[in-house]
Amino acid sequence: MSTLAATSPVDSYYAASAHPFTGLPALAGEMRCDVCIIGGGITGLSSALELAERGFEVVVLEGRTIGWGASGRSGGQVIAGYACEIATLAQLTNRADAQQLWDMSLEAVALVQQRVTRYAIDCDWRAGQLHVAIKPRQVAELARYQASLAEDYGYSNLEWLEGAALAAHIASPRYLAGLFDPRAGHLHPLNFTVGLAQAARAAGVRIYENSLALRVTRGATPVVHTALGQVHARQLVFAGNASLGRLVPELDARIMPVGTYIIASEPLGAARAQALLPSDAAVTDSNFVLDYFRRSADHRLLFGGRVSYSGITPPDLAASMRRRMVAVFPSLADVRVDYAWGGFVDITINRAPHFGRLESNLYFAQGFSGHGMAITGLAGRLMAEAIAGDASRLDVFARIPHRTFPGGRWLRTPSLMLAMLYYRLRDVL
Repeated sequence: MSTLAATSPVDSYYAASAHPFTGLPALAGEMRCDVCIIGGGITGLSSALELAERGFEVVVLEGRTIGWGASGRSGGQVIAGYACEIATLAQLTNRADAQQLWDMSLEAVALVQQRVTRYAIDCDWRAGQLHVAIKPRQVAELARYQASLAEDYGYSNLEWLEGAALAAHIASPRYLAGLFDPRAGHLHPLNFTVGLAQAARAAGVRIYENSLALRVTRGATPVVHTALGQVHARQLVFAGNASLGRLVPELDARIMPVGTYIIASEPLGAARAQALLPSDAAVTDSNFVLDYFRRSADHRLLFGGRVSYSGITPPDLAASMRRRMVAVFPSLADVRVDYAWGGFVDITINRAPHFGRLESNLYFAQGFSGHGMAITGLAGRLMAEAIAGDASRLDVFARIPHRTFPGGRWLRTPSLMLAMLYYRLRDVL
């Protein structure tokens, strides 16, 4: 589920199982375009694709390689909604905006599937996602959530599961109930991201890898400076999320990088993998520090979870994640872990996405808070719409208020670690 920016150059399972993709050159020299996009993940590539198909001349600058960060390392779960509850968005904005935000999250899920089909992206798309409860308190919360979506927002697609109905989706004694969404799903995130890059290039987008944006000169014609070149553009899109760092201080102050991690088991074989998750649905639990998992196309279990607010990768990562996996599926006690990797999700204080404009020609989207696999694609579309002249839908997101993290750049990490102790304790109780 989470969007992960890499914490180290160690290859993930996705990198090991990715389709071949010819590397792209680094930017060298000076060039001009209508729109320059910083970030070669799903947000940036979606924006580039939408703009190119509207006739704009677009350049994308990626600091490493396409999908190297968040977009190519995530849990791969494509889910409606946001990291915060829709009720929270109604409180932060208003009821009408909350309805539109919910509807756009459904559009985001559909957009992923539409792009997979339209551009023939081979990324192992599978339909179905399951949200499960561990404790009676969480069962009641899930029931309220289902009722609210149906009664308040007109979404009645969620199927309530208990007992044998739940067991038809997941073979684990850990869970008491679940909500199944047949419209959500999961995919291979790196292959999807690379597929978007190929579609964007076919539409005329110029993409440069290993072209880290070092400095931006703002003004009527912004200039992005890399080690070997410059891009002059009429409009600029910041789509680097947690990887932007101090490039844009006013954006950096409103997000916090938090580490989270994934393992891939050894291949289990088709029968054993299917026995664990018979419907091939992706799964997330209801804890604040949640577990999320799904089957891969080659019959592994991909299992994610844990968080590190310090930014330091936990010791013995594979072993600690394996213990979490076996707690969910005791039958995997004999199974080895072949891959372990992790990275950063960029969270906001309220866990709502942070989209908008810094100036009339500077656009941004960040703060997906671990819920970005679908919403990143929508963010790219909304920024393209705004650049093309209609900012009405981007402005719905821009109306969500966002505060800076207390303590500044150096004290926000210990402040957040203290604040999260409450939620860790609540998961246990």
